[in-house]
Amino acid sequence: MKLSARNALKGKIEKITKGAVTTTIRIDVGHGIHITSSITNEAADDLALGVGDDVTAIIKASDVIVGK
Repeated sequence: MKLSARNALKGKIEKITKGAVTTTIRIDVGHGIHITSSITNEAADDLALGVGDDVTAIIKASDVIVGK
């Protein structure tokens, strides 16, 4: 699969929390860095995600906001 997004980080699912509508996925991408993604429950079910699965966090953003 080819994607237009250039930011793809490989990692492993650490935690899955299913809510009423969305599921949050915590991904360990190494070096002490974790990314949390919020996806629909339907998408999580379709992907059959599980703790320990190898996944890729794909980030596509038009803005990056920096605060100090």
